[in-house]
Amino acid sequence: MDFRAIGMGVLFALIWSSAFSSARIIVADAPPLAALALRFAISGLIGVGLARAMGQSWRLDRAQWRATLVFGISQNVLYLGLNFVAMQRIEASLAAIIASTMPLLVALAAFVFLGERLRLAAWAGLVAGLAGAMLIMGARINAGVDLGGVALAGLGALALTAATLSVRTATGGGNLMMIVGLQMLIGAVVLAALSAALETHELRLSPRLVWAFAYTTLTPGLLATWVWFALVRRVGAVKAAAFHFLNPFFGVAIAAAVLGESVRGADILGALVIGAGILAVQLSKVAR
Repeated sequence: MDFRAIGMGVLFALIWSSAFSSARIIVADAPPLAALALRFAISGLIGVGLARAMGQSWRLDRAQWRATLVFGISQNVLYLGLNFVAMQRIEASLAAIIASTMPLLVALAAFVFLGERLRLAAWAGLVAGLAGAMLIMGARINAGVDLGGVALAGLGALALTAATLSVRTATGGGNLMMIVGLQMLIGAVVLAALSAALETHELRLSPRLVWAFAYTTLTPGLLATWVWFALVRRVGAVKAAAFHFLNPFFGVAIAAAVLGESVRGADILGALVIGAGILAVQLSKVAR
């Protein structure tokens, strides 16, 4: 883990966390699934164009194609689709906190489904993460949070867990930018079909919406995805996922700064506990 990898990890966490605030702006004035489909179509075409300019090939091996399909559907359609719909009903800070539990879910899934043994520190981290999430959710429920929106965000976190596990095979064998572009185009096609079937297409165009859409398309959509794949290739999925411990803090802070969302004491304490739990889980994996 050198200084370049640390910088990449912090940059990814910052951009990833900011996406919830820009998404909250988008879904206030545009249908969420249609907006996502357009975003991925643009980002995917840019990504594939850059890949071709870099001399990368369309020819992926079978494992890469399988992982690219899984990642495109799990992250772009399920995780982001569910979160965009959820953020019509819940605040960006809460959506960011729920999504940030993904490393804890990955560790638990590896234990349950793959038989991966967990150290004592990892179990302590899982318990701490659960406690932090319960603290935040208890305070939010008392304040009248929309439970349907929370459920959608929770399902999105489960989908992100599956997408993260697929990254290990998606990054092998080169063609990194091509994989980034193709998985976005897969998401665009599926989301466009879902939008046509499920949504009423009402749009309130404004400079704020245009700015948020452009930022989401180019920065979290393209730059952050490329940084994540490059970071996984550089230090491995386990070490790369350690940077997710920053997401609860960044998500709450950015939502407060950009959207003016209120920051509750329970949110701060819960984010600290979740972040500590994520860090404990990832450090136990690195040590092993």
